[in-house]
Amino acid sequence: MSSTAANDPRQPSAAKRFVPTALAPQDLPVDYSGLIAVVFGIAGVMFRYKLCSWLAIIFCAQSLVNMKSIENDLKQISMAMMFAIMGLVTNYFGPARPGAPKS
Repeated sequence: MSSTAANDPRQPSAAKRFVPTALAPQDLPVDYSGLIAVVFGIAGVMFRYKLCSWLAIIFCAQSLVNMKSIENDLKQISMAMMFAIMGLVTNYFGPARPGAPKS
């Protein structure tokens, strides 16, 4: 083991610690999962598609986990979550869709 340490070409004294640069909230990349969650949430409410509302909840969770900026992303996630929950409530507890088979 000592022979491998002597032949190591790396130089620990030349190593520099990585310091990430600070970005302004408006310079952060677009949160596509949050945008998709809003689109699916609105489609679930407007067209009364259960699948869209469930997908909006899944994309909200993904966006919440990958959130980079609390002040910008939290507004978008909360709006998407409200649309998704509103869509699920109207789909499962609201009046039946016209033309849908009765169960």
